[in-house]
Amino acid sequence: MEIRKNINFYQAETSRYRASLIAVSKTHSIEKIMEAYEAGQRIFGENKVQELTGKYEVLPKDIQWHMIGHLQTNKVKFIVPFVALIHAVDSEKLLAEIDKQAGKAGRIIPCLLQVHIAEEETKFGFNDEELLDVLQKKSGAYTHVKISGLMAMATFTENQEQIRREFKHVKNLFEKVKRMNLPLEMKELSIGMSADYKIALEEGSTMVRIGSALFGGRASQVSVN
Repeated sequence: MEIRKNINFYQAETSRYRASLIAVSKTHSIEKIMEAYEAGQRIFGENKVQELTGKYEVLPKDIQWHMIGHLQTNKVKFIVPFVALIHAVDSEKLLAEIDKQAGKAGRIIPCLLQVHIAEEETKFGFNDEELLDVLQKKSGAYTHVKISGLMAMATFTENQEQIRREFKHVKNLFEKVKRMNLPLEMKELSIGMSADYKIALEEGSTMVRIGSALFGGRASQVSVN
């Protein structure tokens, strides 16, 4: 797997749209992450708290670590000292816990609210009505959370028109929130992964989450010692 070549390719792809590349390093080795790092990549995404904290401990401290997976409230405290962005905030309860733990750590944590746009019920996130309700009620309620945008995952399908419709939907919602003049900074739209990143960029993504296309297939187990 030519990780340096892949990093260069996807950085060029995202830069054309003024978007950021999130290298999804979950299950991948320290060695592979260092290959990407040495190729100039500085933003990495993980979806398991234990793996994220382990990698943070042993890898260069100028890496920006993004939590991109479903986050349980009882594990928030382990990542607030260092996490750069939490992508998948899918409940008021989680938002409140991040604010609480970030306060203890003396930090303000940027967060993205996850919107459910896919057909699969297994995916997490607010529906449109819930999202707008939370933003109107809670956007100014937290002193240690900065709501910085939205995150979403499209339906797992080969139907590209369906994917495009779903991405258009969340982009329209993103723009609607921006017009509401709420006390928050709506600048990031995290949509698009290895299979659908191109459509996401065309539809306004500011962050794409690329894993397998950079690093190859997932490893079954990763040691960070």
